[in-house]
Amino acid sequence: MARSLHLLFGIVAYAIFLLVFLYLIGFVADWPMLPTTVDRPETGVPTAIATVVDIALILVFGFQHSVMARQGFKRAWTRIVPEPIERSTYMLFTCIALVLMFALWQPMPATLWDARGGPLGILLWGLFGAGWLIVLLSTFLLNHFELFGLQQVWNALRKHAAIAPQLRQPFFYKLVRHPLYSGFFMAFWATPHMTAGHLLLAVGMSIYMLIAIVYEERDLIGLFGAEYEAYRGRVGKLVPRFRRP
Repeated sequence: MARSLHLLFGIVAYAIFLLVFLYLIGFVADWPMLPTTVDRPETGVPTAIATVVDIALILVFGFQHSVMARQGFKRAWTRIVPEPIERSTYMLFTCIALVLMFALWQPMPATLWDARGGPLGILLWGLFGAGWLIVLLSTFLLNHFELFGLQQVWNALRKHAAIAPQLRQPFFYKLVRHPLYSGFFMAFWATPHMTAGHLLLAVGMSIYMLIAIVYEERDLIGLFGAEYEAYRGRVGKLVPRFRRP
């Protein structure tokens, strides 16, 4: 019974995450059909207050997403949360942090550049879409269903032991160590209409990702040791490392 409930919990958590992830794309893209985006609705809040609120929201997301991903936290957390739903629970907390951002974000409408309606704008929209596509493909290149908690609850239901982690390097991972983060960088920065609020979001999330990579790589070195060190020596972090033969 418990394993069946864990499976149901994992499926519901995954569905919620998909909805929140789709909203995140629209939030960053400023889709007019959404009630709130990075640039709407304009609230008239003074810039100083808006900046403090928005930075706080980014910090909440960054703290949750990084701290709960660390191995030490996971070991302590699974004393409370059953191990099969640890990843699903992590994703739900991520959704809460993002929903808080969507609901409380304070737009700052001052325009820094506006390339809408021209060829540059089309190019930037193309890069925006490519960034999200890279993010999605990167999850499947490793193990999408494990990353989002479904494999864990399925394995628990069938009483299958988890497969030992392997350092795999498919496709994008042969070129960069963190293609998922590379995609997010593209998605946050490639916009035909850059406002002060969008810039703050892009800068804040970029800083968070650079910090997250440091801690993530420490965990990977602890897990794979010299194998990951050699991989890190060969492959660039976020962009391909081109060397002369």
